[in-house]
Amino acid sequence: MSLRVAVAAPFIQNGTRRLQENEFVVALSLDRDWFSPDQSKRLIDVATQDGLLERTDDGLEATFDPSDVTVPDEFVPDEDLLRERSAFERVLDTLVAEGVEKHEAVGAINTLQQELGLTIEAAAVVYARREGVDVSDLVPVARAALEEAEGG
Repeated sequence: MSLRVAVAAPFIQNGTRRLQENEFVVALSLDRDWFSPDQSKRLIDVATQDGLLERTDDGLEATFDPSDVTVPDEFVPDEDLLRERSAFERVLDTLVAEGVEKHEAVGAINTLQQELGLTIEAAAVVYARREGVDVSDLVPVARAALEEAEGG
């Protein structure tokens, strides 16, 4: 997943799992020239929302082991990483990361959505749970989407 690669790069560069926010921004904007400082800050927000980063009193902490990530020499992250992803996209990414084929997951989620009359987000969470994939952090987001679709 390219978001994980982009987030891991500053930690790998500094040989740590914790960085000050300004160190993270400098690594992405000045050292690597991938993003502007504002875009780098936006990436922090997106990565925090996705559970890849955690804000602590000490700055930023990677919630995964950055040393397990390889940053290819030619890698340049796409600016699409900076947009907020829906709960459906996040569940789908989690499923794919767990080895589920993307097209199979999308088909099964669409079927569940139609059969159960759910939002796409809720159907994705149901499918992930049936597959044994933990997406409990996305349940509140899916529930909110369901309530919104029902009109409150």
